[in-house]
Amino acid sequence: MSVLLHNLSREREMENVHLAVEEEDIYSGYNDYNPTFDSEELENDVGFQQAVRTSHGRRPPMTAKFPGTAIGARPLATAFGARIPLASSMGRPMTGAVQDGAARPMTAVRAAGYTSSLTRGSTFDPLGQSKGPAPPLEGKNEDTPEEKIKILEKKVNDLIEESCMAQSIGALQLALEKAKEAGRKERALVRQREQSGNAEHINLDLTYSVLLNLANQYANNEMYPEALNSYQVIVKNKMFSNAGRLKVNMANIYVKQKSYPKAIKFYRMALDQISNAHKELRIKIMQDIGVVFVRMGQYSDAITSFEHIMSESPNIKTGFNLILCYYAIGDRERMKKAFQKLISVPLGIDDEDKYIPSNDDNDSNMVIEAIKNDKLHQMERNLKVLAEKYIMTAAKLIAPAIETSFATGFDWCVDIVKSSQYIELANDLEINKAITYLRQKDFNQAVETLKTFEKKDSRVKSAAATNLSFLYFLEKDYDQADRYADLAMTADRYNPAALINKGNTVFVKQDYEKAAEFYKEALRNDSSCTEALYNLGLTYKKLNRLDEALDCFLKLHAILRNSAQVMYQLANLYELLEDPQQAIEWLIQVLSVTHTDPQALAKLGELYDSEGDKSQAFQYYYESFRYYPSNIDVIEWLGAYYIETQFCEKAIQFFERATLIQPTQVKWQLMVASCYRRSGNYQKALETYKDIHRKFPENVECLRFLVRLCTDMGLNEVQEYATKLKKVEKMKEIREQRVKSGRESSSRGRREGSAETDVKADSAHSSSTKGERLSAKMRSLPGSNEPYEASSPKEIDASYVDPLGPQMERPKTGAKRRVEDDDFADEELGDDLLPE
Repeated sequence: MSVLLHNLSREREMENVHLAVEEEDIYSGYNDYNPTFDSEELENDVGFQQAVRTSHGRRPPMTAKFPGTAIGARPLATAFGARIPLASSMGRPMTGAVQDGAARPMTAVRAAGYTSSLTRGSTFDPLGQSKGPAPPLEGKNEDTPEEKIKILEKKVNDLIEESCMAQSIGALQLALEKAKEAGRKERALVRQREQSGNAEHINLDLTYSVLLNLANQYANNEMYPEALNSYQVIVKNKMFSNAGRLKVNMANIYVKQKSYPKAIKFYRMALDQISNAHKELRIKIMQDIGVVFVRMGQYSDAITSFEHIMSESPNIKTGFNLILCYYAIGDRERMKKAFQKLISVPLGIDDEDKYIPSNDDNDSNMVIEAIKNDKLHQMERNLKVLAEKYIMTAAKLIAPAIETSFATGFDWCVDIVKSSQYIELANDLEINKAITYLRQKDFNQAVETLKTFEKKDSRVKSAAATNLSFLYFLEKDYDQADRYADLAMTADRYNPAALINKGNTVFVKQDYEKAAEFYKEALRNDSSCTEALYNLGLTYKKLNRLDEALDCFLKLHAILRNSAQVMYQLANLYELLEDPQQAIEWLIQVLSVTHTDPQALAKLGELYDSEGDKSQAFQYYYESFRYYPSNIDVIEWLGAYYIETQFCEKAIQFFERATLIQPTQVKWQLMVASCYRRSGNYQKALETYKDIHRKFPENVECLRFLVRLCTDMGLNEVQEYATKLKKVEKMKEIREQRVKSGRESSSRGRREGSAETDVKADSAHSSSTKGERLSAKMRSLPGSNEPYEASSPKEIDASYVDPLGPQMERPKTGAKRRVEDDDFADEELGDDLLPE
């Protein structure tokens, strides 16, 4: 419509234009226009009249706010400058027209910040920055009920989050306090809503979160009654959807409380409220039900649950539990079927070949390099290791039970495994078969089984040879042990167990430098090999390199914090380094791990005695005697302590104990008699001396005290014992003279040598032989000048066996005996025989 008005106005303007008469009219044809634009016919134009009657036609006229520019103040210098524009029916000046004193309106530029009213000298400010900063935002009024409710809700959410974070870092008590505070804030929020009349707008999700977090924190802090009450509040509230699932949590608490019937009840209630759409959750609940039945000893019910799971969604753990249940009831055939199901469970993991890079595609190699050790691959490896562990354990468990002999059972398991995806476990099962032979003390069969691996691949050959080396080492066949250790190293030079066994065989040959090299190589291959580090420390100890040995055992202690053997070695090293206080500290740590080790207690008593602390020494010696009352050294120290402290009556029981342990040692019986005599019980002392005289009639000390006691007591037997004493002393003098003459003849014969005649040489030889025989006889008798309290050891009869066995230096964990300080840690049977 605006175009139409524009053309009509232009037609009228053209009527006032006076053209100059020229030879050539440059404006000829200008007045020719379409009759449609004839303004005289506007009243009859229906479209125009309709436009006039619309809202566009009723708009108010637009006038300029500012006076016009110089363009509108004077007419244009063209022929158009004198024309008068025609205003439209809306009162709006026509585009491009100039009214009296009005400026030409600007179009399409006002939004960009331009205006027609700008005067010269004004600044360009399209963003309106000259008006100054914006006024500050209007502050919220926190006094309104709505704002208070929002702030309180935010505090409750923050407290729940803080409680969860505290629980994640192990601060269980702090998490519980935050959960309780969140509960208090939430109740205050509910009351505030009720007071403000918004009770129907209570945030149920927030209430649910507060109660659930509080129940969880009670359970984490083992406050089970409070946790059950909190869960019960949620479960009974019908406004909470899916609250029935929390009955699983309640059942878990009942399991921890060993209320197994209640746990079964709540598991089944939760199972009823969970639809079949949640298949995985239902399977997990059924698995929990089966485990609870196992703990209750109801294996038939557990089997029902596990069989249903294996038919719906089989998994490794359930298959293993099913085998255990069949083993418990002794069902051989079903054990076999369950084992076959176990090894056929799909793991859902990719083949390891997927992570082998190809030589052609660099892009795919980069991707493989990125994913071959990511979290997903680690999870797959852990799942495979877990599956292999369950299969190996199940095979070792059922092998002796499914057939008449365990060897036949192992062979059946090996055949089944070879036909499955776990074919590499077959060799490990064979090695476990050898271990079973060892546990049955059938060493020959174990050796034969292990020797069958000599022609297998290098990994299996190395494991079998390592075990054979260990077995021969235990049997002290060091040559065979060394041979198989070399074979294991040849098959796999990076096998630390093989290197340790090789080092052990060199160690027993006292080539300590070479043994240390093998132990070091084992540590280079496996820095966490504790056996190699322990043996290296013992080797340095043998080489008298005590500082290096101490460094080894300190490193080992950082790995094995509770190893009594390591701590005892550290105590022994500090004792050798003349630091008794440090040795005492380490021995006290040994006792914190093995409270009843008699040798560690005795060693502590010895150290305190050397430091002059008799009371502490007595305490530890007495504790050692209480746990192991057959240690002669401890018994002798305790007896001497009581004699020194003038409690001879108490010393008697210890020397009587020594008499029982070493009945052929006369000194213990003499000590008992001496204690009776010192305590004033002369009659008992006399009886004891008489008993000793009957057992050892040639003992001079016993006869001397018999003579003395009989004299003091006025007994008639004094003359009899005096006669016997003189006879024994005379015999002793004769023996001493013979021994002396025999020694002189022997030395004279050696000096004369070949210069003497053969007769003299023979005489000297016979004299020497007789003298040696006499000396051997006299060594069994005590010397005349030896007091009966003397603690010098006498010879023990050949038929007597010391119950202590060989005296050793360091304790084995849990063993009530000493251990030699050079008793290096061989690979233990349970660990070393497992394949690497």
